[in-house]
Amino acid sequence: MVEDSLRRKGLTIREMRESDLPSVIEIERLSFSTPWSETSFFNEIYKRHSTAKVAIAGERVIGYMCANQIADEGHILNLAVHPDFRGRGIANTLVENILEELKENACRFLYLEVRASNNVARELYEGFGFSVVGARKEYYTEPKEDAVIMMLRL
Repeated sequence: MVEDSLRRKGLTIREMRESDLPSVIEIERLSFSTPWSETSFFNEIYKRHSTAKVAIAGERVIGYMCANQIADEGHILNLAVHPDFRGRGIANTLVENILEELKENACRFLYLEVRASNNVARELYEGFGFSVVGARKEYYTEPKEDAVIMMLRL
């Protein structure tokens, strides 16, 4: 199912590589007021329990997603799509890909944090069945904002 969706969109989803980092960092800086460092992404590429994926259109990295799993619990850490490619279902495809992989690895619970005001992201996750299970006060800085904790039972 995911493969058919990818073909229709002209996308390839693959493991993130070191050579992808300049593009990933560019998207990260365009997307977040407190972006991850290159070192953070480098660590996700090589961390034992981590999954780091990129969405490729042609030869260009246009989005990415990082998640991890320990035992039966997963955590979506980061997801972004280049502003020029938003609204085309790329984030949706990245989430589908990660969910498929986590299910294959016997993940039962998946968590994430999202800015309380980020309605686009919240709607994306709600569309997959995530629900709000809590909040983290002033989790985000620049600007200060609460995080909504969301969970999905797989």
